[in-house]
Amino acid sequence: MTAGPPPRRSSWTSTSCAGGPAGRRVMRGQIEHILEATEPRHVELQVVPRERGVHAGLDGPFQLAETAENEWFGYCEGQENSQFIVNPKTISVLHMRYAKLRSQALNPEESRSLLEQMRGA
Repeated sequence: MTAGPPPRRSSWTSTSCAGGPAGRRVMRGQIEHILEATEPRHVELQVVPRERGVHAGLDGPFQLAETAENEWFGYCEGQENSQFIVNPKTISVLHMRYAKLRSQALNPEESRSLLEQMRGA
């Protein structure tokens, strides 16, 4: 039995998540971890710079997953509740939100460059 290609992973983050009051050393470690985790070709990260202000991800984290049978599922997380989503209309809203986030974020190469600058490389 042979393993297929690894699942594609596409993520976004805001620069406000990589910086903050934790201190320069902690921030550098976080950024280093993000850079290492996004080295494989099947992993893609886009960064929304803090300067962009309001963006489509401000309502909180969410995930979209597609099965081998082309079924889509969503997962939204909050402080007091989490939600597993199967409703096609809600999944469609999450797809639109994710598309908007991708358009608001830097492309993957620019994102990596920004993180390297923030790390102090």
